[in-house]
Amino acid sequence: MSTKKAVATTVADDTTGKKSMPKKTVTSKKTEQTAVPVAQMSALDGFGKFTPYDEKAGEEYMNAPQSEHFRQILLAWRQELMEEVDRTVHHMQDEAANFPDPNDRATQESEFSMELRTRDRERKLLKKIDEALEALERGEYGFCESCGVEIGIRRLEARPTATLCIDCKTLDEIREKQRG
Repeated sequence: MSTKKAVATTVADDTTGKKSMPKKTVTSKKTEQTAVPVAQMSALDGFGKFTPYDEKAGEEYMNAPQSEHFRQILLAWRQELMEEVDRTVHHMQDEAANFPDPNDRATQESEFSMELRTRDRERKLLKKIDEALEALERGEYGFCESCGVEIGIRRLEARPTATLCIDCKTLDEIREKQRG
């Protein structure tokens, strides 16, 4: 698999000695991607970077290796979100300024408001992740809260905080749509 890397170089103007706009050149570099087992995955690697679980024929649902697989996914996702919260706090502290221009102030307030809304959604997601980790400890993770059926490995990999099987979730969405 090849990746392209943009390299910015600053060019000095020979006549004035001033630096001009950077020129970008593209270099091609051959790289090989390898799958990293979840056990070796660092929490810093994030939620989206994991090796899908390789189910074996006749394997019991939510056995110890599967539970550990999802524990690692949930912990990595949680770590990624916590780091994002820290970055937001530092960004808001560093960027807080009292702009004399009302338009600049309004832009900054709008940006901060959007960041805070995003963090609020992530706070709710962190709560769901914690609930999923608790369900994993109780041995209830991976089973539908409504009907008790297995949610499924692939569905849980796509949405590790899922609490309903696909059929119950579909019915739930239909009911929600009918209500308004």
